[in-house]
Amino acid sequence: QVQLVESGGGLVQPGGSLRLSCAASGSNFSPSVMLWYRHPPGKQRELVAGISNSGSTNYADSVKGRFTISTDNGKNTVYLQMNSLKPEDTAVYYCNVILQSGLPFWGRGTQVTVSS
Repeated sequence: QVQLVESGGGLVQPGGSLRLSCAASGSNFSPSVMLWYRHPPGKQRELVAGISNSGSTNYADSVKGRFTISTDNGKNTVYLQMNSLKPEDTAVYYCNVILQSGLPFWGRGTQVTVSS
């Protein structure tokens, strides 16, 4: 099985930046797609960004131009670079990885708070 650990969350002021990391561990890791979700307080969970094994990326309209999803060369880690952060970006951010077999794995989440 695969274990996912998110890191990089924290408290930042509006306009600041954070980079989230999701490190995968486990034997025979073969991702098909890697995703970042977020769950703002009092709101529904939403898909923020995704990257396929081929490198294709997609973003929610609310973060286009501000967030960038990427992976390392071995595709063992997925990153979310977040720039020009806004208070409405405050949420718990979750890493989601779907293997080639279709089996999904979720990280525990990391808190991002944007506040002055």
